[in-house]
Amino acid sequence: MHSTLPAPLALVLLAGGLAAVLARPAAGTALEPGAAAPDFTAPASLAGKELTFSLAEARKSGPVVVYFFPSAFTGGCNAQAHAFAENMDKFAAAGAKVIGVSLDSIARLNDFSKDPAYCAGKLPVASDADGKIAQSYGVEVTAADPGVKDSRGQDIGHGYAKRVTFIVGQDGKVVATIGGVKASENVEQTLAAVERLKKTPAGR
Repeated sequence: MHSTLPAPLALVLLAGGLAAVLARPAAGTALEPGAAAPDFTAPASLAGKELTFSLAEARKSGPVVVYFFPSAFTGGCNAQAHAFAENMDKFAAAGAKVIGVSLDSIARLNDFSKDPAYCAGKLPVASDADGKIAQSYGVEVTAADPGVKDSRGQDIGHGYAKRVTFIVGQDGKVVATIGGVKASENVEQTLAAVERLKKTPAGR
């Protein structure tokens, strides 16, 4: 459910040595490299504890991975969160922070962020309950599916943001847009991009 996208968006990396382009549909509206990434502040959770995440503050120390995902406790999103958690040391070594964003309530994200099988207390996830943050990045948001339950058997009850990841440089510009791939591939491509960015620091 919402674990894969019906059509690819794009992986476009700026700067010398960072050019890799995948096919993207004409209807794709996600922000592309070079665009200004909207700063946002949102309630978030790390290891089950609520906090306020500010993109403007986070990017002061380096690039920030902002990844939108459909819903906590669903197949692809569980796998993606687990993959990010397992690779957080590598993201940190590359100087990058990571924030997940979904339309989940903060209560659901409190559970998700501390679950040892998924976020495992290693990365924060933010609540974009009305989908406005996702829409500001050009990420497609769809309505809730009535009666759909998550991997715990609980009602989801919220809309979905399409799975798209952005790397935002210290200058507030989008450095890379990654979408249209499976959850695990999304993390792999994102890590590769931030590691390349460390070598050719565009947006710093």
